[in-house]
Amino acid sequence: MRKANMRNMEERTYKTLEFDKITEMLAARASCCIGAELARDIAPSLREAQVRTMLQCTQEAVAFLETDGRAPVDAFPDIRSQLKRIHAALYLSPKELLEVASCLRASRLCKLMLCGENEEKEGKLAQMASGLLPRRSIEEEIGRCILNEEELADAASPLLGRIRRSMRLTNEKVRERLNSMIRSTTYQKYLQEPLITIRNGRFVIPVKQEHRQNVPGLIHDQSGSGATLFIEPTAVVDLGNEYKKLLSEEADEVERILTELTAMVAPYADDIYEDLHIMGDIDLVFAKARLSMEWHGVNPKINAQKRIRLVKARHPLIDKDKVVPIDLWLGEDVRLLIVTGPNTGGKTVTLKTVGLFSLLTQSGIFIPAAEGSEMAVFESVFADIGDEQSIEQSLSTFSSHMTNIVRILEKTDENSLVLLDELGAGTDPIEGAALAMSILDELLLRGCMCVATTHYSEVKAFALTREGMENASMEFDVNRLCPTYKLIIGIPGKSNAFEISERLGLPLHIIDDARTFLKGEDVKFEDIISGAQAQHRIAEEERALAAQARLELEKLRAQTESEKARLAAERNKLQAKAKEDAKRIVAETKEEMDALVAQVHALKGIDRSEADRVIQRSRDRLRAKERALNETNEEKKPDLGSPPKTVRPGETVRVVSLDKTATVLSAPDAKGEVSVQVGIIKTNVKLADLRAAQVVEPQKGAAKIALSQKTVSMELDVRGMLVDDAIIVVDRYLDDAAMAGLSEVNIIHGKGTGALRAGLQEHFRRHARIKGFRMGNYGEGDAGVTVVTLRK
Repeated sequence: MRKANMRNMEERTYKTLEFDKITEMLAARASCCIGAELARDIAPSLREAQVRTMLQCTQEAVAFLETDGRAPVDAFPDIRSQLKRIHAALYLSPKELLEVASCLRASRLCKLMLCGENEEKEGKLAQMASGLLPRRSIEEEIGRCILNEEELADAASPLLGRIRRSMRLTNEKVRERLNSMIRSTTYQKYLQEPLITIRNGRFVIPVKQEHRQNVPGLIHDQSGSGATLFIEPTAVVDLGNEYKKLLSEEADEVERILTELTAMVAPYADDIYEDLHIMGDIDLVFAKARLSMEWHGVNPKINAQKRIRLVKARHPLIDKDKVVPIDLWLGEDVRLLIVTGPNTGGKTVTLKTVGLFSLLTQSGIFIPAAEGSEMAVFESVFADIGDEQSIEQSLSTFSSHMTNIVRILEKTDENSLVLLDELGAGTDPIEGAALAMSILDELLLRGCMCVATTHYSEVKAFALTREGMENASMEFDVNRLCPTYKLIIGIPGKSNAFEISERLGLPLHIIDDARTFLKGEDVKFEDIISGAQAQHRIAEEERALAAQARLELEKLRAQTESEKARLAAERNKLQAKAKEDAKRIVAETKEEMDALVAQVHALKGIDRSEADRVIQRSRDRLRAKERALNETNEEKKPDLGSPPKTVRPGETVRVVSLDKTATVLSAPDAKGEVSVQVGIIKTNVKLADLRAAQVVEPQKGAAKIALSQKTVSMELDVRGMLVDDAIIVVDRYLDDAAMAGLSEVNIIHGKGTGALRAGLQEHFRRHARIKGFRMGNYGEGDAGVTVVTLRK
């Protein structure tokens, strides 16, 4: 049973609406076992505030996956049973302790990714992750002491290190003596094979049975045939005893260390247990986000007016290439929707879509529909769908349906959503139609929301006379004798029995005779329906043509804007070229004039003062033309505003004197100078020479894309981190740096033992964003810094 069922909802509703299949899909997308358990046991919420919170969490998870590409919860082992018995157990095994460390690491990284290094991030997911309590000291101590699931590290304790060194020395002595024996020509003839093996923890050599007396020592084993005896020679018995003693001491020390590590974990067992379930809850949210993204789902708008509006809704369990989207609305003036149409036309799928979307929404899962969809929160959802006749209980189809309806009527109220398939079917049509109308009247009186399907013409006509009821139909293509699966609201469905029979070859006189048996009002009603359907098809065709024309107009407008932008760019290019040509001509004219002046001065017998005046007038005219040329062609510079009062490191600014964008490296000093980086050059500039960076507005008519503007520093400090943790932080930083357009960044890892530098540089060699890297030069940090060049 689910941990919290909706009031008045039964397990059969989940199964009828195939919600159990959704939960299995959800579990398959969970990263950890606890998340999968929660997915299989998920229950829709009854409270509107909780539904809104769950949908907001899913929205944040979708945004996180789109930005980071991976969920914050990694797969971790299920250690709940170990945590429950940790107080009673003497100690946990190395494997169990490693699993504890793995869970602690998963908890720590989850909190780091969702809350940030200083817990500066906000949002519902950050609130959930803030409850995690990582125990890094325990995690690191376990990692330091245990190498793998079966072995502890020599450095786990000084005593263990000394014991193992003694064991290695003793082992070498034993092997040295035994090797001298098996290489000796004296003993080789007594041996079955020249090798050293171990039996019962003792070093032995294989001796032929018949030469037992020639090799003094202790027999520890023999072969199955008895032809080979495994003897520990007397020469190594003492060493063997010493080795056996060391093995015992090693086991005692290992047990002591495991007991000590277990004692470190035990006080926090309950906290760790709680952390596992917090990570399971977070994993469930991200499983919902993954499923929602696969469906291209939308976050439905929640309303308190019990209003349902589905825009291009697609049933998620039908192949996306085959499903036909439907539009449906319910609420306000219409509380009961009567859907009619041919068999296999999509009526039942429509019912299941409405019911399943309600369960999805109230479980915090996006619905596969288009923007503009709305959902309400119901306290109960009831469904009577399909043929549930029971041979064991002697129930017919009608009796089975009526049993369900009786149970529904006992529990339904104004906060219920009721879905009824083939209402009144399985009995006499006249009585069935009368019952159907009476049941619908009762549901309308109770104020619940209801979608029902029927074939009865009486029910169609009945819906036309009741305020709060509306007809709808599943479209049928008579020419192709197949349903289109499109839902048409406002027009009741037509059986099309005569048209289908005629196309299938039934003689016309039989069909004509059948028409004479219909009542006059029935014929008139069917003709009205046919006319309404024909008008609807015409309206749909005209709407489709109008939509196509609008798309073509928008496409033409976009092409026009693109052409205008291209022509403007071409004009600017031509103007720039004309300016350069004009400057070249002026320069050439200057050169020619200077040459002419030199020649004039070289002439004899002329009035020098008069010549100078002529030359000066010519020069003045030339300069006036040059100024006019510059004023005509010079582009108007934008107003950059006044200098900022102060700037902060990491801020993006504009250096006026250089006409370049730069990143601030330090705050202004006492002289008012600021250290900035322009490209790969670091320089100092005056604060008055800086302006706020201009945000380029998109061209009018062009597609607008909203991007979050993030200031990215030119360097990242990961000193003191473990290699695995540093890699996660560095990868996220490199993504941000690439998005910010940085070409070169500095990763500060410090010198230390060099392990962090080596681990990061090994990671850089395989990184897709990195073009190359090098050690820092003198003044950049030397070996404590790696300078990374990013790909464009």
